[in-house]
Amino acid sequence: MQMQMPFFPEETKMLNSTIGFYQDDGFVYYLHNGSPIFCHATSDLNSYRYIIANLVVNRMCKTSEVSNALGIHIKNVQRYAKALRDKGTDWFFNRDDHRGQCYKFTPAKKEQAQDLLNQGYSAYRVAKETGLSESAIRYHLRSGELKKK
Repeated sequence: MQMQMPFFPEETKMLNSTIGFYQDDGFVYYLHNGSPIFCHATSDLNSYRYIIANLVVNRMCKTSEVSNALGIHIKNVQRYAKALRDKGTDWFFNRDDHRGQCYKFTPAKKEQAQDLLNQGYSAYRVAKETGLSESAIRYHLRSGELKKK
């Protein structure tokens, strides 16, 4: 096998002496000694996190090198690498996003709360009966998800 001389395009930013990346036509390309190893769209955040984690887990570069070159906090790089080790590839691409959703205010609780409100119960009493906080009941009354008679 013939040895290949490392050749990186002019606009390549280096992570370390063998790994570099550059952006072209809406894609980010990751190179190892000039040969492409990964590619993702600039807007694809999940692929970006997966590739960073993959570089660290496979020991192609250190977390500090990635952090310095990309300008992201080292804790984020460590978090991505830990997620890849513990949860696997599937976690990056097929996880449910639950941010900003009430985990206690389920459709069953909503129906129960609405029934109690229809019977004339106060927000305080509805909260006690459903196991939710009074502020949660009042919030959903203000937002219109619950209606008071």
